[in-house]
Amino acid sequence: MSLSAPFIAISKANPVFETIAKALQSNGIQGFLIGGFVRDMLLNRPCKDIDISVLGDGIAAAQITAKALGIPNQVNVFKTFGTAMIKYHEYDIEFVGARKESYSSDSRKPSVSSGTLEDDQKRRDFTINALAISLNKENYGHLLDPFNGISDLEDGILRTPLDPLVTYSDDPLRMLRAIRFATQLNFTIEQSSLDAIREQKDRIQIISGERVIDELNKIICTLQPSKGFLLLHKTQLLPLIFPQLAALEGVDTMKGKSHKDNFFHTLEVLDNLAKLTDDLWLRWAALLHDIAKPATKRFDPEHGWTFHGHEDKGARMVPGIFRQLKLPMNEKMKFVQKLVLLHLRPIVLAKSEVTDSAVRRLLFEAGDDIDDLMKLCYSDVTTKNEFKQKKYRNNFELVKQKLIEVDEKDKVRNWQPPISGEMIMEIFQLRPGREIGVLKNTIREAILDGIIPNEYDAAYLYLLEKAKEIGLMPVNKK
Repeated sequence: MSLSAPFIAISKANPVFETIAKALQSNGIQGFLIGGFVRDMLLNRPCKDIDISVLGDGIAAAQITAKALGIPNQVNVFKTFGTAMIKYHEYDIEFVGARKESYSSDSRKPSVSSGTLEDDQKRRDFTINALAISLNKENYGHLLDPFNGISDLEDGILRTPLDPLVTYSDDPLRMLRAIRFATQLNFTIEQSSLDAIREQKDRIQIISGERVIDELNKIICTLQPSKGFLLLHKTQLLPLIFPQLAALEGVDTMKGKSHKDNFFHTLEVLDNLAKLTDDLWLRWAALLHDIAKPATKRFDPEHGWTFHGHEDKGARMVPGIFRQLKLPMNEKMKFVQKLVLLHLRPIVLAKSEVTDSAVRRLLFEAGDDIDDLMKLCYSDVTTKNEFKQKKYRNNFELVKQKLIEVDEKDKVRNWQPPISGEMIMEIFQLRPGREIGVLKNTIREAILDGIIPNEYDAAYLYLLEKAKEIGLMPVNKK
């Protein structure tokens, strides 16, 4: 599809547009396909969200269209916003009356009044999102582009239709949308727009945390998320929305010894991981794996800079960060916390001899998340020394193979004790108490150390032996 073509064959792109157009035309309603669907169609990107702007009542237009599509009872109406949505096959088709907007300084919610198509295009965030295609009989399929959005699409430029200072001040969420689009589309934010974001950065504080994290997650899910975080850094938005990540930046030098810049290292790890998985929460683990390094940084005259315990402190920081950023306080958070806590373990194994005992313990602690942990640790190798990089990654392959072998033999992933606490109480006729936990831990440690196999008979004999040492004798044999 030529970007410069004034006429777009939209009926070939999707036959539903002809049905929509006829329904609107037969009721004397002027309508236009507008916004992200037009942009993505021209860029040959998939898009399931279709926006229709009409001159008049958007809700009435949706009801008329739904009837024409044979789904008259499937219109979701949002009276507060004057919009209505139809779910048609895999598409969400939203109708809204063309409008113009005005803003107050303390809110991103505008005062709205009816307007022309041009008014509607002026209120859009970027020229590439202000493109419209006519659904009207006299110029059906014609591209309406008052702000030269086609040229910006061709050049890979993000530009606001109006003065960027006004655009970002009116709705500061657009600053994050600019960075998100630049990252998703691999576009460049036009310089005056970039300068305006930096100038208006403090306005981001009127945006709800939920809206901020939605944009941040979309940046994290891109092919190269570092681009978005570098733009957040460059525009000085990052310290305002994610101060802990911004605090990773910087290099200290003492007595000729320096540490790496943990901010740029983190972004490199994130990009490495993005090549291996599109899992949002695994990517969050990459983003947070070194988050406690500023708090644990110490200088040792002999060894240089150290960050001892940053994995443990980082794991303890995760719930607070999730709460602050309005991320879900559920199993997703626990998954991230677990990977942050364990992220050094495979790296330590990869640097030394891989023993069965160490592998058993890693499997025991990581459980079904072991494969994700290995992806994170593989991505954490960012050294530019080719010899070291090759050595570590070869060792990771040995660790992965050892994990498979030990798991098949010892079955300690998501380990269940061969002898439960209830069994111990029954065998020795004990009430719940400290001895039960001691004996359970003794069996577990023996299995993880390879002293006994992970099976009932061996565990039972070992239990009797250790119980005797503390003066317990079996009452009931099991």
